[in-house]
Amino acid sequence: MSVVTKKTSMIFFSNARDQYSHRVRMVLAEKGVTVDIIDVDPSNMPESLAEINPYNTVPTLLDRELVLYQSTVIMEYLDERFPHPPLLPVYPVARAQSRLLIHRIEKDWSGKVDLLMAGKGREAALTKARKELRESLLSIAPIFAEKPYFMSSEFSLVDCCFAPILWRLPELDIKLPERSTKAMHKYMQTIFERDSFVASLSETELDMRE
Repeated sequence: MSVVTKKTSMIFFSNARDQYSHRVRMVLAEKGVTVDIIDVDPSNMPESLAEINPYNTVPTLLDRELVLYQSTVIMEYLDERFPHPPLLPVYPVARAQSRLLIHRIEKDWSGKVDLLMAGKGREAALTKARKELRESLLSIAPIFAEKPYFMSSEFSLVDCCFAPILWRLPELDIKLPERSTKAMHKYMQTIFERDSFVASLSETELDMRE
């Protein structure tokens, strides 16, 4: 699969370790957008970011005079601005269903990933989050036997939200038994070998699976 390059004048403020920044980098790579990526140290935010984003957070996308923050807003903007390949379904019902899946990913899993990646707090809370995340992933593993992507025949923004979580499992000290999650492991292999996913990885993320 080839990634087509398009000329643009975008700047993307990204955290090399953050799942939300990773999502957006996947979309940028999938669309073949030329972008200047600025890796931000969350403990030492650049003044230039605070000047354009009142929350001083990443991910933040600067597209000429337009400033966007919040990963799902950025991803949908990129999908509309660069319509090929499309990463959301055309029909309203299917688009709404995709948005609900993204909401579920954020509500059920993303917060637990954030907690575990930070590694702060009581050990009991971390153990609980790790156990709940693992069990939840195991419960949905069978659905990947039905379609090649996350409840879809086509790669979508849902996969862009889910794949960064799966990539971080070793970092979270979570192992999924391959025997009972064969379909999910096949999905992971498919996504992780995708050109855009490989291009999206930061050096920090590459180290997570070395």
